[in-house]
Amino acid sequence: MPALVLLGAQWGDEGKGKATDLLGGSVDYVVRYQGGNNAGHTVVVGDQKYALHLLPSGILSPGCTPVIGNGVVVDPSVLLSELSGLNERGVDTSKLLISGNAHIITPYNVTVDKVTERFLGKRRIGTTGRGIGPTYADKINRVGIRVQDLYDESILTQKVEAALDVKNQLLTKLYNRRAIAVDQVVEELLGYAEQIKPYVTDTVLVLNQALEDDKVVLFEGGQGTLLDIDHGTYPFVTSSNPTAGGACTGAGVGPTKISRVIGILKAYTTRVGAGPFPTELFDEDGEALRRIGGERGVTTGRDRRCGWFDAVIARYATRVNGLTDFFLTKLDVLTGWEQIPVCVAYEIDGRRVEELPYSQTDFHHAKPVYETLPGWSEDITKAKSFADLPKNAQNYVKALEEMSGAPISAIGVGPGRDETIEINSFL
Repeated sequence: MPALVLLGAQWGDEGKGKATDLLGGSVDYVVRYQGGNNAGHTVVVGDQKYALHLLPSGILSPGCTPVIGNGVVVDPSVLLSELSGLNERGVDTSKLLISGNAHIITPYNVTVDKVTERFLGKRRIGTTGRGIGPTYADKINRVGIRVQDLYDESILTQKVEAALDVKNQLLTKLYNRRAIAVDQVVEELLGYAEQIKPYVTDTVLVLNQALEDDKVVLFEGGQGTLLDIDHGTYPFVTSSNPTAGGACTGAGVGPTKISRVIGILKAYTTRVGAGPFPTELFDEDGEALRRIGGERGVTTGRDRRCGWFDAVIARYATRVNGLTDFFLTKLDVLTGWEQIPVCVAYEIDGRRVEELPYSQTDFHHAKPVYETLPGWSEDITKAKSFADLPKNAQNYVKALEEMSGAPISAIGVGPGRDETIEINSFL
């Protein structure tokens, strides 16, 4: 049975939660393999809307085992709060599994994140301020705290001391903040240990055994391709690898186990935070996309920057992820435009460029080259098949598919779980 990777093919917020939830009823495991509570997913089930930040979307699918992999960074307070909120709404969260090798977001990681962003001023990256970057930095610097460390107080204390040796110097001497007490941090972290212990296990072993037993495993990325630390618009990126390769390292499953890689594409483009965005709109069209699409970050609460569809970054996502399929979301938002521009290339210093430039300077100066496609006015939210869509909507989808380099196998025509047209099965 297949191992599937499902990820964002733009700058995140493409609707991965809806896609994962749609597949969740057909798969046995849904795995978050990177990021932390800086990634928000909105899932609509019937008349209920769920905002997930750290938990895998599969937690809403009965019979599915949700997994937080070793590549994720975990804020225990956020985790427990999210679990409590779902339990209060009658969602069974008892099947959740958490890797003992996942790193913990400590209180000092959050503090460092916030004060650093303020210190940078106009040069700030636009982080969520949730300690994600500093936690990944600690991981790479080998002073990180892992989930398993919560169960050995001596090791935990030693690791917190080692981390704070440097961080307290930074906080007191550069940022003019008070030093953070080691015992206070240790006490807080130990307070979470017993609450999350029932979920902690060797998830690498569990997932590999599941695949050997012909179970279906879905790997769910947070953020999006253009926010990847290696392949995104650096430095305006996240601190991990949302691209397909990150699923292997972030979950401990070899690349030969993965059979399909599905990219989630919004029918237009959005971005949260700072950084280049060639098709960004500053006019009434941009405001209309924001309003109709409900474009506000699930985790950050910030308005998303909006623009027309960018086929250049879609082709790039196909290439760096090895995408086999696209799931096109929010096609319904474009209903009502007489003409819909699509970016097919960039103009950089008078040159036409059809692939994403490797130079950050060139990308900053890129101007979109548009082709205009006819729009439609008919309501498409009740469409159950591709043939139900207005002809112009069909042509729009076909054009995006041709430009992007992989087949569009499903289309979101509304926010609900059942408002999806499935063209080709992902399983």
